[in-house]
Amino acid sequence: MGQNNNEQAQTLILGGTLQVDSTGNHPGGVTAATGFQAGAAEAEIKYKLKKDIALIYSTVPAAAAGVFTTNRVKAAPLLVTMPRVAGGRAQAIVVNSGNANACNGDEGVQDAVTMAAAAAAALEVPEELVLVASTGVIGQKMPMDRVLAGILKAAGRISPVGGAQAAEAIMTTDTFTKEAARQIEVNGKVVTIGGMAKGAGMIHPNMATMLCFITTDAAIAAADLDKALRHAADQSFNMITIDRDTSTNDMVVVLANGLAGNTEITSEEPAFITFQEALTGVCTSLAVAIARDGEGATRLIQVEVRHAPTIADARLAARAVAGSNLVKAAIFGRDANWGRIICAAGYSGANFDPGLVDIFLGDEQVTKNGCSLEFSEERALEFLNGDSVSITLDLKSGEAGAVAWGCDLTYDYVRINGDYRT
Repeated sequence: MGQNNNEQAQTLILGGTLQVDSTGNHPGGVTAATGFQAGAAEAEIKYKLKKDIALIYSTVPAAAAGVFTTNRVKAAPLLVTMPRVAGGRAQAIVVNSGNANACNGDEGVQDAVTMAAAAAAALEVPEELVLVASTGVIGQKMPMDRVLAGILKAAGRISPVGGAQAAEAIMTTDTFTKEAARQIEVNGKVVTIGGMAKGAGMIHPNMATMLCFITTDAAIAAADLDKALRHAADQSFNMITIDRDTSTNDMVVVLANGLAGNTEITSEEPAFITFQEALTGVCTSLAVAIARDGEGATRLIQVEVRHAPTIADARLAARAVAGSNLVKAAIFGRDANWGRIICAAGYSGANFDPGLVDIFLGDEQVTKNGCSLEFSEERALEFLNGDSVSITLDLKSGEAGAVAWGCDLTYDYVRINGDYRT
């Protein structure tokens, strides 16, 4: 199920020469950048026969950076991958879905190491340059015979056009693949950034149940790549919430192989800002796709906070509103219950004067100076009936702003999570 087969797939293209279809979609994802290939296979890890092993490969070693879950319980793949990313170099990533390889003790760590070794042998790269990721059910042993066979099969399918298949292979409860790509000009050279992600449940700021892999042919040192990634993740993945849960396996990893031929980007030059903005754009596209695909969701929710005293205040308020179960349930029920919105902002920890707050649903103002306002319920319902619902809070207390994304809370969320293992 490639991206062009789903109208909801999120892809952003800016400038450059990427070939796109009439909707703006580009199927490259993690293989959009020069020198990156991907492959996928069915290893029967999932209950149904679907692609569940993915490989991402750079033809040359690349600078590496990553951000990881803040959960104290970390799955075995993170224990292997985090120190390798800290070394600043990688060349391949092996990913499985259907099994988290979490809470499996020393055996789980050894299984993750074995996965990396198998991918290294199949791709003929140094083992220490292979990263590992897993997603799925926690606390189940890895079916290593099937996993290793799947790695070999995926390696045999590695291709410069394999990104869409890899994006499919990392899905769990996702309903569509998530890919994005952008191109920019850096010092006279075209630089491409592409990525893929998975995530639909256990999503909350400071890393959630999501995997994201980004590739770029930019030449940039690992330390500066890390700086750019942390900024991008803070503006995107740390501003989405679905159910206020974070998991054990979450990671965002970016590889930069330098094959675009640009002069190396450093954080001291304007090109770094250009690169960082493009990376943030790719991450935001993927993050919004995750929020839109929340388990059981029928609507994407965007919460914009304006005129907060500080960015920290704006972020706190936006994330609290987007994450409020009562707000999410009201959006599902198409209820213009603005009291739940101001209540969530009030307990968020943000500093503001409640007597100044204006609230809008779409462009219909429903609250003025923190008090009730006669508004058109019919007009508000029009906005609540859309696939995307925009909520704006004007705190009128400063100049800072922030945007967060979430989704409505539906009956299907309980159904999906009530029988997740079966």
